[in-house]
Amino acid sequence: MLRRTFLTLSAAALVAATGSVAPTAARAQDTFTIGLSNGWVGSEWRTQMIDEAVAAAEAWADRGVEVEVIVQSADVDVQGQIAHVRNFMNQGVDAIIINPNSPTAFDPIFAQAAQRGVLVIATDAEVSSQDAIYVGIDQKGWAMKSAEWLAETLGGKGSVVAINGVAGHPANQMRVEGYREVFGKHPDIEILNEVNANWDQAQGQQAMRTLLATYPDINGVWVQDGMAAGAWRAINEAGRTDDIAATGEIRVDFLTQWKEKGYNSAASVNPPGVMASALNVAVLKLQGHEFKDDVFGGVYGNAIYLPIPLITNENLDEVYAEVKDKPGYYSVTTVVTPDEAEQYFD
Repeated sequence: MLRRTFLTLSAAALVAATGSVAPTAARAQDTFTIGLSNGWVGSEWRTQMIDEAVAAAEAWADRGVEVEVIVQSADVDVQGQIAHVRNFMNQGVDAIIINPNSPTAFDPIFAQAAQRGVLVIATDAEVSSQDAIYVGIDQKGWAMKSAEWLAETLGGKGSVVAINGVAGHPANQMRVEGYREVFGKHPDIEILNEVNANWDQAQGQQAMRTLLATYPDINGVWVQDGMAAGAWRAINEAGRTDDIAATGEIRVDFLTQWKEKGYNSAASVNPPGVMASALNVAVLKLQGHEFKDDVFGGVYGNAIYLPIPLITNENLDEVYAEVKDKPGYYSVTTVVTPDEAEQYFD
């Protein structure tokens, strides 16, 4: 059962704004208030995402800029997350950063935010609204990178199953499109079945057990992060670690298991630091910097894509050495710093 939380954080007392200024205008101030909206709290990855964003806000103090954050993090449906955005506007924030539960449902409320001069940035899942921008990884490209590794590892032929996240979630859907496109280029790779396990490790393990029992000839598994440890546990139980190649994940506990047992695995990195990266971009924009004309791309033409590292057996030791002292639930992460974010601006 998912934990339901509502958290408000502030580096100082929050003062409601008395008016709005378009985010493209130069700001004669060194204090900004940013709302952070997370509509699902079902994984430690999301908790780390929020923590890293809060840390990024605090780090701006070293540059003489005070960034106050209000965090609304709870298990809510789309309407509940729209309420997050409305609450932020009523509190007079300068910008909103949202990990959205839908790619299209926020268009009207984002339009209202734009009318009030509030900068809106989505992260982790792209949105269609032209009143918002996206700063995060290309979820389709994330899936394609690990699917290409799996196809190459299988020599372009084999029987594959896929274990996906939350059905209907925009990031999940883009990932499905990504691996289907890759495997579709290999006529000798057959996708036997695709199931959903909701980014839950226990559900991933049960799904893999069922798939192994149903399809004994599986030799490849494409599984999303958050479920790979469970899937690999089921593969271990079945004594199939030597004849199955499967994607993995980026948590320390899984990397430890991967290293110790010598899995044939690879993992694309979707860093929890994407929201922190988006926050650094937001502050630069609020300070009056203008985006480069050619910086945007993506499905909706409003995306700034961040790099996607890939962990394989070739660089596993190096990655593991960097995170081995972190808690087991900690995910490999990267953050685009303010200095690095300047590349997106003129």
